[in-house]
Amino acid sequence: MISPTRVATIVIGAMLSACIFSTSLDPALAGPIATSSDAAAGTAAAVAAPEVATQPRGRAYLFRGALGPIFSRGMDRLTERLEQAGIKADVYEFTICQLVAAQAIRDYRDDPAPITLIGHSMGGLCALKFAEMLQDEGIPVNLVVTIDPAHVSPTVPLNVERYINIFLSNSVLGGGDVVAKQGYQGHYASFDLSEHDEITHINIDKMDSIHEQLVTAVVQLATTPAKAEGEAVPLRYVVPPNAPVELWDSGMPLFARSGDTLQTLAALHHVPLWSLTQINQMSDNATLTVGQRVIFPRHLVPFVAISAPSPPRAVTRSVSKRH
Repeated sequence: MISPTRVATIVIGAMLSACIFSTSLDPALAGPIATSSDAAAGTAAAVAAPEVATQPRGRAYLFRGALGPIFSRGMDRLTERLEQAGIKADVYEFTICQLVAAQAIRDYRDDPAPITLIGHSMGGLCALKFAEMLQDEGIPVNLVVTIDPAHVSPTVPLNVERYINIFLSNSVLGGGDVVAKQGYQGHYASFDLSEHDEITHINIDKMDSIHEQLVTAVVQLATTPAKAEGEAVPLRYVVPPNAPVELWDSGMPLFARSGDTLQTLAALHHVPLWSLTQINQMSDNATLTVGQRVIFPRHLVPFVAISAPSPPRAVTRSVSKRH
């Protein structure tokens, strides 16, 4: 028979462990904690070769949705890919959004660098709230990406330079069709994947093709102009079934010349015909007049695949951010 004292000891120990674990989820209360394996790996790396200072090309903050450690694991995979590409990236639960934003403000004051915010489900709502907090401090956000965000997500604030929404309009768990705040001058692109039956709220954050494009976009932020030449026209697409998801930044107007059709223009500019018919609300065989304004999707910087990861950086891991 176990004595009452033994039972009390076990219960108190469990409660203390829970308190320590919950505190570790709060970045404002717990600093980075290096595990023994991390320390050993760092020591071995230092002995094997001289340390090479790798300057981060920006900071990325990623947020899981509700029950994130189970349903938003794509955010963890994307975080790892960003780190391999040389971006300082961490993933968090959406519940500590305000605490992470407060720390991000302090970090930016100490060392300004491009900021990327990416969130899935409730994490998408968090990313927009995070951007609002930075706007109140006069801090720009270079890129915000929401992946099937919650319906109650706010509008895109004016300090965001580039915004991308990848969502399912028929989703109950997500489905946030986010719009930009009135007066928004940045690059805006919305991609509704509801016609892709193979994509759900649970797997939309895990698509490798989207991860690859996002990593390239984040890496290029430092050299991508916030204001590209010409007008930034908002893009809103329902991506057809079986069509690949290409994440354009925004639209730009061009003007038809004699003999132009949507088919010839699509081929000339290497964009799918459906992208022109949707954004311009025209049929495939619509007649174009000379000088007619036609909107095209564009990339601010041509897409370049990240072919190989950079050597891993010797950094400590915080157990508060990953599970």
